[in-house]
Amino acid sequence: METTEKLSLIAKALEQGKGILRLTPTWVPRSFCVPGRRIKLHPDDYYVLGGERGGIDERWFSSTTPAKNGPLTSENEGLSHVVFNDDGKEVQFLLKDAVSELKGELIGDRLWSEYGAWPMYSKFFDNMGPLPHHLHHNDEQAALIGQLGKPEAYYFPPQVNNHGGDFPYTFIGIAPGTSKEQIKECLQNFTKGDNKITNYSSAYRLEPGTGWDVPPGLLHAPGSMCTYEPQKASDVFAMYQSLVNEAIIPEELLWNGTPKDRIGDFDQLMEAIDWELNTDPQMMANRYMVPKPVRDVDEMKAEGYSEVWVCYKSDAFSAKELTVFPGETVTIKDSAAYGLIMMQGHGKMGDWAIETPALIRYGQLTNDEFFVSEKAAREGITIVNASTTDPIVMLKHFGPNNPDLVL
Repeated sequence: METTEKLSLIAKALEQGKGILRLTPTWVPRSFCVPGRRIKLHPDDYYVLGGERGGIDERWFSSTTPAKNGPLTSENEGLSHVVFNDDGKEVQFLLKDAVSELKGELIGDRLWSEYGAWPMYSKFFDNMGPLPHHLHHNDEQAALIGQLGKPEAYYFPPQVNNHGGDFPYTFIGIAPGTSKEQIKECLQNFTKGDNKITNYSSAYRLEPGTGWDVPPGLLHAPGSMCTYEPQKASDVFAMYQSLVNEAIIPEELLWNGTPKDRIGDFDQLMEAIDWELNTDPQMMANRYMVPKPVRDVDEMKAEGYSEVWVCYKSDAFSAKELTVFPGETVTIKDSAAYGLIMMQGHGKMGDWAIETPALIRYGQLTNDEFFVSEKAAREGITIVNASTTDPIVMLKHFGPNNPDLVL
């Protein structure tokens, strides 16, 4: 496809969607994980990419960030695609290309002028067991390997948590009173079997309909609930736990975020730990999140909907859960561009049919994921719930410093 043709198609897609782009499902495997099978992928397709790639345990949303999955990573893995109908012909292109072409027209001048890109994405991660105790580097450390730092947050949607998996608890931080020498010894024992680093942490039970804020430098071992995870546009991490669910973690993942000239330097691994953040005695008070209404609850109910903030402690992103009651038509305004994923129900959103599939084949298109331009969000999106019994529920993920986020 010629560049000029592609660019004109991108503009045409935004015009056709009246400021809303329809996205295709973006599936991502992880070789070190066992899928929890709650992200609606067909049972035959969790290992469709082959055993060596591992099972598909993630679906990425509104992503312009490529997955860092080692030498077997496929082209455009982790990147969201836009799909639209061009005179009866189905056309797809990268959301990343749409942002590059449309700039502020799509994501808003505020974000484009500051970042020159869409600076976040979200995902479901869905594991049968817990993940290793690990951390994400801050901007300064990640820059040493050419990446951005990664704050992230968790929300546990009830619709995809019919079961909690094998270990619905998350280790977070380092128990107060632990010494740096004790943690460094765990890291030095990484290749000796179980380095027992979670002996120095606390685990919290995960509850559907709640969430956690996870800044860079905070050790965390996510539990086995299916998790909606908004985050900064980065895939940087380092695994600090060597044995999880009787599975050995490769040593290369310990050094994953380390500059090549410092691999083998355990002091570098210690530098990535934000010690004050990890040993916070008020961890739950400061990092745990319960939904907070975006405005007066009774006023929203009278208008036919409910909307709550579900991720709101980071300035790098935020997320809302919108519920439109059965049979209602509402117009929702936001001050910033956002991506969305449908969790429940069906109806119309602007000119688009929206629906929540029960089962998706790998490669199949859906009507459950969209990206809303800032202009369209500001003008208001009209949503019609076509059901007399079933609410529409969607999760909406926003970029940095959402002007509406005032708690």
